[in-house]
Amino acid sequence: MAGSHHGSAGGYHHISRRDFVKLTTAVLGSIMGAVIGIPVIGYLIDPALKQRETDVWIPLGTLEKYEIGKPTLFTFTRTKVNGWEKTVTSYGVFIIPTSAQDVSVVSNQCTHLSCRVNWDEATQSYICPCHDATFGLTGEVLTGPPPRPLDMYETKVEDGELFLHLLEG
Repeated sequence: MAGSHHGSAGGYHHISRRDFVKLTTAVLGSIMGAVIGIPVIGYLIDPALKQRETDVWIPLGTLEKYEIGKPTLFTFTRTKVNGWEKTVTSYGVFIIPTSAQDVSVVSNQCTHLSCRVNWDEATQSYICPCHDATFGLTGEVLTGPPPRPLDMYETKVEDGELFLHLLEG
């Protein structure tokens, strides 16, 4: 009985034609699925992951309509379409002309927990209703828990029109 071997000869595995076709089809199918699928998944997920920064100048009207030294609330909204998602963000700013040409613009969002502050004429300060924080005319912290002054916005005046520089994203 010497010399008789059962099973694989010389260490080679025999695979049937049917199994070979199945294996080849599975391998090629996986490769094609990956090639087609990865960009599709990336396309679907990409808008949700991408933070698109926008850099715009918002018109606030003529500078002369704002009283020097008195904060005036100005609100506006921005609509952002990100893939299939549409978001509308509302903004509020206080416009404070310091002279006929100079103006300060501060956010009306408290830097503590983003509550909306209101100008109080009697105390000459912005008051946050959430935790009794107060801010001075140009946004400096007077009392309370806020970690920093109210955010300031860059502005420009062109032909008497006031513009606010808005960076989102």
